[in-house]
Amino acid sequence: MRDGGNLLSQAHQLAGRAFARVLKRHGIAALSPGQGRILYALWREDGIPQGELASKTKLEKSTLALMLDRLEADGLVDRVPDPVDARRRIVRATDATRRLDVAYARASEEMIDVFYRGMPESEIDRFERSLRRIIANLEEDEAGARGAP
Repeated sequence: MRDGGNLLSQAHQLAGRAFARVLKRHGIAALSPGQGRILYALWREDGIPQGELASKTKLEKSTLALMLDRLEADGLVDRVPDPVDARRRIVRATDATRRLDVAYARASEEMIDVFYRGMPESEIDRFERSLRRIIANLEEDEAGARGAP
């Protein structure tokens, strides 16, 4: 029997705790790894619809909405009506969030070093290709499940 799903789950839990420690060392302990994922997406492309942000972060829309509530209350994001479609909300990083970008980038680099410690580039490349394939398989399965009766 294969153990990939269990191993991914364990890696996810351990990586989350490790990243929380790294964030704390970089002075951004108030930011959870999940919130960091949202802000990272906004640093790459700011001012995007909430639904698109859910897709980019792979978060369920309801989970994202709750996390955005907290980030907005903390002054880290703004949600404004889409000027083209008032039913949609645009999510933007605030100036306070942009100041975290450099510290978060340094924390991410440290986490990458921890994550890949002792692995040659060829092994990292293979690993990341495999993860992308697993993600594509899971997304395909999820799309099929939404279309199922």
